[in-house]
Amino acid sequence: MSNETKVTVEEVEAPVAVETKKRKSNASVAIDKFDWDAFEQDTDYGVSKEVVEAAYAETLSSVIENEVVEGTVVAVTKREVLVNIGYKSEGIIPVSEFRYNPELAVGDKVEVYVENAEDKKGQLVLSHKKARSLRSWDRVNEAFDKDEIVKGYIKCRTKGGMIVDVFGIEAFLPGSQIDVKPIRDYDVFVNKTMEFKIVKINHEFRNVVVSHKALIEAELEAQKADIIGKLEKGQVLEGTVKNITSYGVFIDLGGVDGLIHITDLSWGRISHPEEIVALDQKINVVILDFDDTKKRIALGLKQLSAHPWDALDANLQVGDKVKGKVVVLADYGAFIEIQPGVEGLIHVSEMSWSSHLRSAQDFLKVGDEVEAAILTLDREERKMSLGIKQLKADPWANISEKYPVASKHNAVVRNFTNFGVFVELEEGVDGLVHISDLSWTKKVKHPSEFTAIGEKLEVVVLEIDAENRRLSLGHKQLEENPWDVFETIYTVGSVHEGTVVSFNDKGAAVALAHGIEGFAPAKALVKEDGTTAKAEEKLEFKVVEFNKSNKKIVLSHSRIAEDVKKEVEAKENKEKAAEAESTQKAVKKIKANIEKTTLGDIDALAALKSEMEKSSK
Repeated sequence: MSNETKVTVEEVEAPVAVETKKRKSNASVAIDKFDWDAFEQDTDYGVSKEVVEAAYAETLSSVIENEVVEGTVVAVTKREVLVNIGYKSEGIIPVSEFRYNPELAVGDKVEVYVENAEDKKGQLVLSHKKARSLRSWDRVNEAFDKDEIVKGYIKCRTKGGMIVDVFGIEAFLPGSQIDVKPIRDYDVFVNKTMEFKIVKINHEFRNVVVSHKALIEAELEAQKADIIGKLEKGQVLEGTVKNITSYGVFIDLGGVDGLIHITDLSWGRISHPEEIVALDQKINVVILDFDDTKKRIALGLKQLSAHPWDALDANLQVGDKVKGKVVVLADYGAFIEIQPGVEGLIHVSEMSWSSHLRSAQDFLKVGDEVEAAILTLDREERKMSLGIKQLKADPWANISEKYPVASKHNAVVRNFTNFGVFVELEEGVDGLVHISDLSWTKKVKHPSEFTAIGEKLEVVVLEIDAENRRLSLGHKQLEENPWDVFETIYTVGSVHEGTVVSFNDKGAAVALAHGIEGFAPAKALVKEDGTTAKAEEKLEFKVVEFNKSNKKIVLSHSRIAEDVKKEVEAKENKEKAAEAESTQKAVKKIKANIEKTTLGDIDALAALKSEMEKSSK
């Protein structure tokens, strides 16, 4: 029985003893003088047994099952926790229900749920877990409303964070809310009790989100303000690498973070900050800039060392050759690292004497070791332009000697235009074959009909313009002009067999012998039966026009029939004219004879008439 109980009993016994002071009592007698008869008759101590039991019962608190009451921890063992709620017996609770609170000690006040006031063994049955569960949601909401700090037990790890026991409710602790610095190993926090702030409650789904980071940030906020207030541009501080990203490095300056952008890590080009620093590494940094409002601090590492351009060889000048490594490629050129932090640009136009516009990737790739000539050098602006083609002789320097007029060469087709073909005789030496200089006989509408890019084409040099780096070339000039011969074959009026190839609005193209084409107007394609010639149809055509200078032959199929008809008509007309002339002459003769005739000649006239009639039959 506790001291509180003894005091209460004494307080109850005291007045009874006053009222029954005349009665015999064994309260203060020696053991040899103890009245055992009085004790057996319940007259011991001058008070009856019922009175004593009633007084004892008044000292006990009333217990209602299924209610939550507060108790005191009276003992803690490895397996059990004994809790006194003022009842006649203590309740026993498994220690596992207090796992969230490893600091539990005798004397601590705890809430318990009365499951049973007295089980079959007469034992008081309590549950701390159920008490927490019943009160937990109210406590969580109250803590959230009052922005209170709560304790929670980290039960296990889950995807994206941890599960925390807060007042018996499983709350979610996101990984980003564990600490202000990134956590690489979540498992070290399992089975730990930590302080948290409730940052979010979903009443519909009864979800709770807690944060430990918020507590740390609140503590660091004052530190940050103090640290930032003492910062100065150009100040050198020691910090610890806190986090590494693709764009930079976060440095812990002792309560406040600063960022070193990847471009401020090294004077030379780097692909990732990990090439320079490592996690948890202590480094000296210089403050470049800071923002009091946004609490942002820009740091630099490369600024602690001299700029490489300042250490560049003072004797280096335009025209000198340098070696370097390709660090960046773009369509317009390549950046060459001469030494860490010193780069020069080779423009694509300076990579080859060729005039073809190409990409730098056609000549170089990242990592290539190259030698180049310095074209421009500006130490103040820290800029350098380089060239590769300058290491080779300019092919146009002696172009007239290498490619004299009328000389023949093999070239490679590089590009097409509507007016011709660009060919390459060698790297840096290009020429144009005009579309009219491709063939003597074939009418080329587009160069792609005649050749293809990448094919070889034999050419002859027609004209050289060394000043403007232009060559006029020809292909048809490799052969004699066949139109000199065609002039004698396709004379005007001559008839030749041809095949209708294609049609247009004005007429049709007709393929003739010797690989040439003529043109027949639409009206010249009408046949004798009144129909028009069709494609791929072979017919006879008459040459109605031949133009050597324009390489033009005009043909007509209809003209053949028309000319035959005209010849027949002319012949008939000629015969008729001859007959008329003969008749006219005979009439004149008769008339002459009549004038000379006498009456004696009438018989002779009759005979002449008879003779003329016979001749006409």
